[in-house]
Amino acid sequence: MRTLLLAGIALSLVACQNNNKKNTKLKYPETKTVDTVTNYFGTNVKDPYRWLEDDRSAETESWVEAQNEVTFGYLDQIPYRDSLKQQLTEVWNYEKIGAPFKRGDYTYFYKNDGLQDQSVLYRYKTGNSPEQAEVFLDPNTFSKDGTTSLGSLSFSEDGKTLAYSISEGGSDWRKIIVIDAFTKTQTEDTLVDVKFSGISWKANDGFFYSSYDKPKGSELSAKTDQHKLYYHQLNTAQATDEVIYGGNETQKHRYVSGSVTDDNRYLVVSASKSTSGNRLMIKDLTQKDAPFIDVVSSYEQDAYVIDNEDDKLFIVTNLDAPNKRIVSTNAADPSPKNWVDVIPETEHVLSASTGGGYLFAEYMVDAVSTVKQFTYEGEIVRDVKLPGVGSIGGFGTKKEEKELYYSFTNYTTPGSIYKYEIESGESELYQKPNIDFNSDNFVSKQVFYKSKDGTKIPMIITHKKGLQLDGTNPTMLYGYGGFNISLTPSFSTANTVWLENGGIYAVANLRGGGEYGKEWHDAGTKLNKQNVFDDFIAAAEYLIDEKYTSTHKLAIRGGSNGGLLVGATMTQRPDLVQVALPAVGVLDMLRYHTFTSGAGWAYDYGTSEDSQEMFQYLYNYSPVHNVKTGTEYPATLVTTGDHDDRVVPAHSFKFAAELQAKQAGNNPVLIRVETNAGHGAGKPTAMIIQEYADIFAFTFYNMGIEEL
Repeated sequence: MRTLLLAGIALSLVACQNNNKKNTKLKYPETKTVDTVTNYFGTNVKDPYRWLEDDRSAETESWVEAQNEVTFGYLDQIPYRDSLKQQLTEVWNYEKIGAPFKRGDYTYFYKNDGLQDQSVLYRYKTGNSPEQAEVFLDPNTFSKDGTTSLGSLSFSEDGKTLAYSISEGGSDWRKIIVIDAFTKTQTEDTLVDVKFSGISWKANDGFFYSSYDKPKGSELSAKTDQHKLYYHQLNTAQATDEVIYGGNETQKHRYVSGSVTDDNRYLVVSASKSTSGNRLMIKDLTQKDAPFIDVVSSYEQDAYVIDNEDDKLFIVTNLDAPNKRIVSTNAADPSPKNWVDVIPETEHVLSASTGGGYLFAEYMVDAVSTVKQFTYEGEIVRDVKLPGVGSIGGFGTKKEEKELYYSFTNYTTPGSIYKYEIESGESELYQKPNIDFNSDNFVSKQVFYKSKDGTKIPMIITHKKGLQLDGTNPTMLYGYGGFNISLTPSFSTANTVWLENGGIYAVANLRGGGEYGKEWHDAGTKLNKQNVFDDFIAAAEYLIDEKYTSTHKLAIRGGSNGGLLVGATMTQRPDLVQVALPAVGVLDMLRYHTFTSGAGWAYDYGTSEDSQEMFQYLYNYSPVHNVKTGTEYPATLVTTGDHDDRVVPAHSFKFAAELQAKQAGNNPVLIRVETNAGHGAGKPTAMIIQEYADIFAFTFYNMGIEEL
């Protein structure tokens, strides 16, 4: 057990007899109100904190500084906050190594020595020992404070040139840098103003990438609407980059991506108006001025090309298959009428990958991974034996490889890497992290509970063995419920500290996610969105009814769409939980689509401009608009980043202001605004540790816990 814990920090949680929060309400910074009113289908809606949407104003900056002063003043007086930070630091300090991958003459892998802010990319000559690896790219040298991170990277076909993207301060706006992979020196000017983009090479000549025109006004919050696919020829100016798709009104889409097949024959373009559904096209790169050919021209399905053999395409799709299937078709006329099932739809949701000349089908069975190996003719080779019950990742490699590497994890098992022999089907442990956490002392249990309408919802509950179901256990309930995203079992270094200190961690697989396919997703969208909140509320009630915890020892947490989940739950059922932790949340549902790429989320949410019915539905649950004067809300710590240009921080600002103005009782309502941080990606280790220390300290403290 960790030295810190052996040195005398109690493992059990001691609840105080009387709540140790102050008997008087906190004094919050004054937040002015304005007389802004918007009319929606005859209904006037006040927006008194609209001015906080201006992220460039000195007034907003001063408000953030004043709020942070109150928040950190409150956190500073929690007696065990520093010990939580120390525990997090100690458990985080272990070597983390990623799966190796080959490019050109070298094998590459990521490694973090323990507390480095960013993981470092190493390499060694393929065939040599990993012990001979050298540092290839160190993102810790990109900025003094560790807030500039490495994004995607892509090597040319011969492995001699690398293009990689960086994010500064957590922003979704990226830069692309091109270097000679042998000398590691930059070979041309940096590409700028790149957003929501992959990097896909056309052989060794250049690469495709995507971006928007830089918006007028604030680059952090102004609307970005028309995505474009560009081609960058090496050693030419970015200003001369050709627009491949998206350059006119007939090609207007919010998201456009392009990728080149491994044989360099086809450019595959996906164009979307929202986060669900895409038009899919191909272009033959071997023919000069070849046209784009539609694979699917509608937006009623999701489809992507997973591989090709000459002119035969293999496509993963949910068209006429809500749980997805793999089909093949000829590139000369690839439309759905010519599709042939290779791996038909099953009762479980499919995710697919390729490697070594085989197809790998990962199926989610109640949010847990299983994998089957198939030939390209759809013949089953084997059920892949996995190390345990949990989640796998990275199950794929290039066609010529004889082995692949995949990761395995669950809520009590740190992510380990396994080497898989593709022909024999044998797995062997390649890399297991040496973390100071004994999985044998903990248990994860999947339960099923009924939501308000009777729908059965799965939830995994993790805690120490021997837990007493007496209703006194501090419990963190986490959820997301949107955008077809599945919450599968995964290990969290931070959560080990919550668990070691006697906490329960519960994750509910809500509707709106992808755990049971398109129908499950759609059941939590638009006019069905309330199902998601009902599912989460029912999860909390289950934990209370089964005596895992009680209202006074229960916290709810979620980020982004999950921040909306927490905001809606706490405004609809303020009596249900003791602590609410909405992170980078979508909280103003009437205006979310007016910022950055927010309009692309309309498949899940609908917008206030769609119809009177849709406006009214959004208005009825929008967290910012449903804070009621005189209501006692849970102790709330809103978290966001000042560089979040995906879910702009104005959502969090306005919600916090509403809560502070209308909160009854003495539960604190605080907002913690991380500076030089975005939606979450690329956040340095030191910043993550401090944020978790603050969240855990705030949560334990407001559950009335005197000491740890």
